[in-house]
Amino acid sequence: MKARDVAVQGVLAGVALVAAFFVWQREPSRAPGEVTVEEGQASSLDRIRYDEETRFVELLRDPQDRDTLWVRLGSKPVKPGAGAGATDGGVADGGSIVTTDTDAGTPASPTPVPPPRELRGNDVALKLFSRLAPLRAQRDLGVLDDKKLDEIGLAKTERGLTLTLDGTPRTFRVATPASGWGPPYLQRTSDGHVFLLGPALLTDLEAAASRLVDRRLHTFDVDGFDRVVITTGTTSRAFAASGKPPGAVQLSPENAPGTPDDFARNWHDRLWRLTPVELLGRGEAPPGPAPTPAFRVEYQRGGKAVGELSMAKTPDGSWYARTEFTPGWARMGGGLELLAEDAVKLTSPR
Repeated sequence: MKARDVAVQGVLAGVALVAAFFVWQREPSRAPGEVTVEEGQASSLDRIRYDEETRFVELLRDPQDRDTLWVRLGSKPVKPGAGAGATDGGVADGGSIVTTDTDAGTPASPTPVPPPRELRGNDVALKLFSRLAPLRAQRDLGVLDDKKLDEIGLAKTERGLTLTLDGTPRTFRVATPASGWGPPYLQRTSDGHVFLLGPALLTDLEAAASRLVDRRLHTFDVDGFDRVVITTGTTSRAFAASGKPPGAVQLSPENAPGTPDDFARNWHDRLWRLTPVELLGRGEAPPGPAPTPAFRVEYQRGGKAVGELSMAKTPDGSWYARTEFTPGWARMGGGLELLAEDAVKLTSPR
């Protein structure tokens, strides 16, 4: 190859690198007429908070791992006169609500506000961060007078959005058109500018409990472990495991690896397909007395533990499970007595 050809190829390679750099640096494509409400990148977004009259939702990064998100669901104190049978009252210290007994005319017992519930965020929650930083809207309506703000619902709205970017909160007021149709309005509190948001931008936050929470019990599939240890009480039994999704895992007694155990396979398949009815948050215990352990399953691969599941029952007959991935206990459906009884059969001495 001639020196001239080498030089030309070098120039072309340099141009390609420069073009790639600018493509990587440029902002994501936007719809025609779209405007930027708040600058910032998803990497600098620390927290999203969405407020309504009676509840709030927060989406925040884990301080130990910024790629992990937590969804915080909380309730707000009921306003005086808002509750049934209350005609007067106020919020006491600690977030409790003091109501007035309409018959006796004396303050009733304070109603405490339950603590927020923190749950692990899913992939939709991660994508939401990229949609809100930078924050964009369909149109900038400018600064509106009080009459217009009242017409579009921003004058008395109790809904709000707060984005914390690099530790600095940016606050906005939110209102939905009176007709109930069309995209919401957003008012930037720093300068009063009003924007018309995209129609689906707040949908995930409004339905955070169902759309943003990771409800998985494990992050691995049936091909992610090669050994299962089932324990009931002080008795344990180990099985060699093999399987490929989406099929059921095959279990064979460890002392007879060439003899598949259909009873164990069917039992584990029932267990593997269970889904939580309700996820409890970090540090949240089931109501009432502590649940009684029923059985435990440990998953291993290459001699190392990759996960576990513990099943327990409360005195009122409710079943709860917790795993290496759940933030705490998860309430399961009923009818698990047979599953627990079969676990005892599986671990009985042979």
